[in-house]
Amino acid sequence: MMIEIEALLDAATVRAMRAVLDQAPWADGKVTAGYQSALAKHNQQLPQDCAEARQLGDEIRAALARSLLFQSAALPRAIYPPLFNRYGVGEHFGTHIDNAWRPLPGGGHLRTDLSATLFLADPEEYDGGELLIEDGHEGKRVKLKAGNMFLYPATTLHQVTPVTRGARIAAFFWVESFVPDAGRRDILFDMDIAIQSLRGKVGDDDPALIALTGCYHNLLRSWSAG
Repeated sequence: MMIEIEALLDAATVRAMRAVLDQAPWADGKVTAGYQSALAKHNQQLPQDCAEARQLGDEIRAALARSLLFQSAALPRAIYPPLFNRYGVGEHFGTHIDNAWRPLPGGGHLRTDLSATLFLADPEEYDGGELLIEDGHEGKRVKLKAGNMFLYPATTLHQVTPVTRGARIAAFFWVESFVPDAGRRDILFDMDIAIQSLRGKVGDDDPALIALTGCYHNLLRSWSAG
């Protein structure tokens, strides 16, 4: 599943975040890359433990908790603390695949079922810098309005194309889902969307809707890990 989540952050929140990021201590982005990814990664990134990254990351996680679409699509068991990157002119991230596991700052590990990119610069602010995901012959190019987020399988090969003007600024993170299997997550997402649509048409007490909701939760219970 690949899905755009529109307006995860509103324009005022994006402006406030950009003001913080403009004064933040950017560093070489290779520090959080795996061995092979580091060979292809050319960008800047906020240190994970800096105050700005923690503050803005908390705001993003609060927005994710409010997003019914994100919750339905990801079924999140754990969310990696959001990271922040910036690509200036000539910077890019070559084709790579995300590590299967990420060490958590407080200990333990997170399985990367889903990857997410939250755009914090509007497309008009920079040229290039598309998130390019291998999806068929031509691939899928993603360049969204600031405040919009793209959620996609962490199993895909992807890259960020070179920036030729301006700066691409974004947050990114990974999600461990309660349902590790992508096909099963897709089925549950489709069921949940259908349930929400029917609820608006037949009401919460419709027997068929109640039965369908029960099937959804029984499948979720059966397919959940841990």
